[in-house]
Amino acid sequence: MTRVKRGSVARKYRRNILDFASGFRGAHSGLFRAANQQGQKALACAYIDRKNRKRTFRRLWIARINAAARKDGITHSSVIHGLYENRVLSNCKTLAQVATLDAYCFSRIVRVQKVSDRRN
Repeated sequence: MTRVKRGSVARKYRRNILDFASGFRGAHSGLFRAANQQGQKALACAYIDRKNRKRTFRRLWIARINAAARKDGITHSSVIHGLYENRVLSNCKTLAQVATLDAYCFSRIVRVQKVSDRRN
């Protein structure tokens, strides 16, 4: 079998990994083995945190809507249920932004929804 000289290929492979790990602390940015392990861990955590970000933002939106709704004496679930029954198509992100940026507008939305609940 013929001999394969892979100096340039191996150097390019190592350089790519070290470039990826350039911002890491200590030996994790300069030594190939440590940088390789830390880079794999970073990519795995990035994948997990992309999923967790969706959960945490949903929790934040629900907490903001609930806090603003309780000022009007109603809970988050009843606000969402009332909007669904009145066929108001709005998502939690938008409602949370309205609740934090314009409390008066959000309380008007809740009041209209409460009035329509009394009619039914």
